Amino acid sequence: MTAPSTTALYDVPGPRTRRRHRVYALAAVVVLLALLGWVVHLLIDTGQFAYRKWMPFEYKGIQELLLNGLAGTLKAFGMAAVLSLALGGLLAAGRLSDHRPVRWVATLVVEFFRAMPVLVMIFFVFVALKVQPLPALVTGLTLYNGSVLAEVFRAGVNSVDRGQREAAYSLGLRKTQVMMSVLVPQGVRAMLPAIISQLVVALKDTSLGFLITYEEFLHAGKLIASNLDYDLPFIPVVMVISPIYIGMCMLLSWFATWVAKRERRSVKTRQAEVAAPEPAAPMPGDTRD
Repeated sequence: MTAPSTTALYDVPGPRTRRRHRVYALAAVVVLLALLGWVVHLLIDTGQFAYRKWMPFEYKGIQELLLNGLAGTLKAFGMAAVLSLALGGLLAAGRLSDHRPVRWVATLVVEFFRAMPVLVMIFFVFVALKVQPLPALVTGLTLYNGSVLAEVFRAGVNSVDRGQREAAYSLGLRKTQVMMSVLVPQGVRAMLPAIISQLVVALKDTSLGFLITYEEFLHAGKLIASNLDYDLPFIPVVMVISPIYIGMCMLLSWFATWVAKRERRSVKTRQAEVAAPEPAAPMPGDTRD
C-alpha cells in the first residue's frame, strides 16, 4: 500500500479520512435541512405563506413600484460605480506621485473618507448641503468607495515586480508611460477581485437611500411591507427582495470572472510562443558525427 502523497499546504487525506469527511458532510447536510425545515415550519405556523400576505404582488401597481425601485437602485449603483472608479484612480495616482505635497493631500483625503461611515456622509450631504436624495446617495457612496478603491489600485500597482518598472525606465519610458503600459495592465489581475468585492459593497449600500426617501428597491419594499391593508407582509417582501439583491451581486461576480477570462485570452496578455532551438551548424573543421 502506497503512502498518500503530500502537497506544500497539507497532507492528502487517506481512505479512512475521506470516509470520515463524507460522514461529516452528510451530517452537516442533515443538520442544515433540519434547520431549514424548522424555519419553514415557523413561517407556516405564523401565517407568512397565507394568500393575504402574498396578494399584493399580483397587482400591477405593486409590480411597477418594485420595478421602479429596482431601476432606481441600478441607476444609483451605476453612477456611484463609475464615479468611484474614477475617483479611486485619481486618488491612487496622487498616492503614487513623486511630489510630496500631492501625496500628502491624497493620503489625507483617502484616510478621512475611508474612516467616515457611509451613512454619515449621505446624511451630511442630504441635510447640511440640502441636496436631492439621488445626488446625496451617489456622493456618499462615491467618496467612501472611491477612497477604498484608491488603496486597491495603489496596492495592485505596487504588487508588480520591481524589475518590470526598472526595465521600462531603462527603455527610456516616462513615468506615465510606465504606469499605463506596464504596471496597470499587470496589476489589474491582482486588483480585480478586490474591485468587484468593493462594487458589491456599493451595490448593497444603495439600500441606505431609503433613509433619505430615495425611491430605490428597499424603499419600495418598505412601502409594501408597512401596508396595513395586506396584514403587514414584511416576511414575503424580504423573501422577494433578498433573492434579487443576491442575484445582482452574483451577476456582478460572474461579469468579473468573464472579464478575467477574456483578459487571459487577449493577444496583449498572452504569452508569446518561442520556437524550440535548432541544432547549431557545425564549426569548420569539426569532424564529429
